[in-house]
Amino acid sequence: MAIDVGQPAPAFTLKDQDGTDVSLSDFAGEKAVALVFYPFTFTGVCEGELCELRDDIAEYEQAGVQVLAVSCDSRFSQKVWADQKGWTFPLLSDFWPHGAVAQAYGVFNEDLGCAIRATFLIGKDGVLVDTFATDSLGTAREKERYTAAIGKL
Repeated sequence: MAIDVGQPAPAFTLKDQDGTDVSLSDFAGEKAVALVFYPFTFTGVCEGELCELRDDIAEYEQAGVQVLAVSCDSRFSQKVWADQKGWTFPLLSDFWPHGAVAQAYGVFNEDLGCAIRATFLIGKDGVLVDTFATDSLGTAREKERYTAAIGKL
């Protein structure tokens, strides 16, 4: 991955599923951020992971963590998916320039044109606290890994 724990997280502004600009700086000094890159909208493993985040959202809120999910899909497809699944956290579109934020975080798969399955926990100060990824697009991240990351805040 392009950035290491202890380094400042790359700044970004992306549109969420409702067309609202969301910037990492929006949370500075207020909340930590779990930046959750997922490969593709409307796919099984991604859906399972995001549903788990939805079902556990109170844990993140109690820890002062804002969940932001990011894919290279359009915000329009993300909107349909979020509405269908009842996700209340922002789904951010890294569609254009295609994968620019995923590239800045070192998690863009050039061959497939998508982000790999990677998570960055960013502290209130904008510094990377923890990061983890899976070995393949078909492997989900484990809930325990999120819990361990949040424990480092």
